[in-house]
Amino acid sequence: MATSPQQQNTGNSHPVDTLVIDTEHSDKIGYVMGHVGPYIQLRPPGGGTEWDASPDRLRRATATEALRARVTERNREGNLA
Repeated sequence: MATSPQQQNTGNSHPVDTLVIDTEHSDKIGYVMGHVGPYIQLRPPGGGTEWDASPDRLRRATATEALRARVTERNREGNLA
């Protein structure tokens, strides 16, 4: 049985759709979108260009960081309406 992208795990502790902080890139926040080779692809909250990150330089976002990201998404959605 195939897994959906939402159920796919990147092979480490950062499942797809998890909010993480990329400590290698100035603590940039992003959603895990998948992985290719040794890297994990991240997308900023609200959309934008994905970037590659080293799995060992990621940490899960705190509750405060996750809330801030969701507010950013809602604000961007409101600006598009």
